[in-house]
This record gives sequence, C-alpha cells and structure tokens, in this order.
Amino acid sequence: MQSMYFTEEHQLFRESLRDFLKKEVVPHIEKWEETGTVERFIWKKFGDMGFFGLAIPEADGGLGLDLFYTVIFLEELQRINSGGFAAAMWAHAYLAMTHLNKRAKGAIRKTYLEPSVMGDKIGCLGVSEPFGGSDVAGMRTTAKKEGDTYILNGSKTFITNGVYCDYMIVAAKTNVEAGNKGISIFVVDRHSKGVTANKLNKLGWRASDTAELAFDNVVVPAANLMGEEGKGFSYIMEAFALERLVMGINAHARADYAIEYALQYMAERETFGKPINQYQALRHRIADLYADMEMCKQYNYSVAYKMDRGEYVVKEATISKLRSTKMADEVAYDCLQFLGGYGYIEDYPMARLLRDSRLGPIGGGTSEILREIIAKIVIDKKEYTSTKASK
Repeated sequence: MQSMYFTEEHQLFRESLRDFLKKEVVPHIEKWEETGTVERFIWKKFGDMGFFGLAIPEADGGLGLDLFYTVIFLEELQRINSGGFAAAMWAHAYLAMTHLNKRAKGAIRKTYLEPSVMGDKIGCLGVSEPFGGSDVAGMRTTAKKEGDTYILNGSKTFITNGVYCDYMIVAAKTNVEAGNKGISIFVVDRHSKGVTANKLNKLGWRASDTAELAFDNVVVPAANLMGEEGKGFSYIMEAFALERLVMGINAHARADYAIEYALQYMAERETFGKPINQYQALRHRIADLYADMEMCKQYNYSVAYKMDRGEYVVKEATISKLRSTKMADEVAYDCLQFLGGYGYIEDYPMARLLRDSRLGPIGGGTSEILREIIAKIVIDKKEYTSTKASK
C-alpha cells in the first residue's frame, strides 16, 4: 500500500515487528494480564531487536530513525490487545528515555540511557502527584540542595513501571517560592534508600504495574540533575507534546483493531439467515466509526510529520489526544455492542479493549485539562515555546 508517510523500509519494519510480537509476546499476554507483571526477559528481547532505540542517536546505541518507525511501533503494540503491556513498553521508551536523551550528560547518559536502549534497565517518569494530577505547577515534592546532593521528599502517583523500574525521572521543586519556575527534574535510582513503591489496582492496563511512589529523605547526587535547575516545567511541557501524540496514535490504532475485529465477527455471525454485516443500521454505524477513526489517524500522521521535522506541536498534539481518545472510546463501546453477549465475555477481546481504552481520556492530561490548554491557545493567544536540548 502506497503512503505519503511510510516507505518500503517502514513496511518491512512493520512486518518484522508484527511477526516478533506474535511469536515472542502474544503467548505470554494472558499470564501478564493475570499477574500484573511483565516478565523481565521480554525487555531484553525488545532491546536486542533495537525497538527501544528507534529514536535514540546511534552514538548512544540507538538507531536514529525517523518518527514514523515509532508510529509503527505504537500501532503494532495496540494490535496485541494489551494496553498494559503496550504502556509498559512505550512509557519506558518515550517518557523516561525521552528525558534522558534530551537532558542527560556524560556519565549519567552512559549509566542510564545506553542500558535503557538495550533493555537492561527499565525507566519510568514521575510527575503526577496524589494532590496534583494534571496541575504540574502545584506539585509538592521537593528537592533541597545540600552540598553536592539534593534531598528528595514527596510522592508521585499513577506511575507506569513504577514498581519494577530501575530508575525514575522525577520532577521536584528546588525552589518552592518560584512556582513553575522552581521545578527541576532528576534521574533517581529506584533502589535508593528512602524510595518505596506501592502497586495500584486498576480497572484496565492490568499487565502493567502502576505505582504510587514515596520519597523519604532520598539522597540524589547533584550530577543526576537533568538539564538546568528550575527549567523542569518547560522540559515537562515540551515532553508532553510527544506523550500526547503517543496516546493519540495509540487511540487510533486500537480503534482500527477494534473495527477490524468487529468486521470479521459480523461477517461470520448470522441471524435470520444472513450475516449481521448486512443490516443497514449496523453497516451505517460501522461507516461512521471507520470515518472517525480514519480522520484521527490521518491527522495524527500529519502531526507526527511536523514533529519529525522539528516543529513544536503542542497545540496539534493536544488536539490529537483529545479527539482520538474520545473516538477510540466510542469505537470500543459500539464494537463491543456489535458482538452482543460475546462482547461481554472475557474470552473475546472487546471487554479488555473497552477497559484499556477508558484510560485514554485520563492519562497524560485529562480531556478537561486538554480543552483548557487549547482554549488558552485559541482564545487567550497563549504561546508555548520550545527549549533547546543540551547534552
């Protein structure tokens, strides 16, 4: 299939990745969904295949490929119908590793980024707090400078990979009086004294661990500061653009999968002597769902294209997540309905897909917060500007 975004090399990568997931991941998904733990061996296999290094420079052990390899990575992860497993992989590669890639220097880069590419170390991103959520500027976690260290105190919640990670990218206030200009980010070893993690019991994404983290006088070397002190808020806002585009792509991909599965089922399921895909009411609803999914998909591809060229797409990525996750929830709901009673049975994929999809309008900034961001841009003419990464 010809595409203005995907080359023949992209398509070969998609086929290779799909085959890898079918052989190495799918046989274990039910176990991981049940236990809530993704076994360590699969991280190493992903690293050995280069999947964690798609967007990482070759100098750091990555492949330095364009963003559409990442798009394919995200889309194919959704097709195995485990939002939790997919989240564990992309939270490592595109939340934690993004900050390492942009901000880590010298020995820290060597200690954390290169092993992350190889799947030897697992990372997570700690921004949200029990009392803060999407209000990043209102965070209460602090990092007080003492000599050549910082003393970290506070808590984070809803942290994907927070339990079995090896390191955390943590946002904390280094100047509590400076508001959002007093936030900094650090890389913190998961096994540092004073770090504890409690696993949360979730509606969906059950294969991944989601943690509430606590920091009690954790000593963090000053060398673990990422970028410049006090610039953490702008770093986080910039990274949010990628996170929200990731979630938008996830949404259109799982909707695409849901429609594909529903169409297969409807072609085989017969009532009153004919397949249910011949009933006009169902045919027209499928047509609407497909049109909405395709609109989101093509929009998301256009945003990925702009981001790949270095454009600052905070508005476009925010729109991507807002509209795509809403669409995916509607698709999941209706595709479950198309299966009738079987849609409600766990042996069929729609029940899990519906649960997993529901996190879309919540994680990475709720839809309510995203609408306010868009309103500030289009009504108040607020401008969000990029920061220059340094190594």
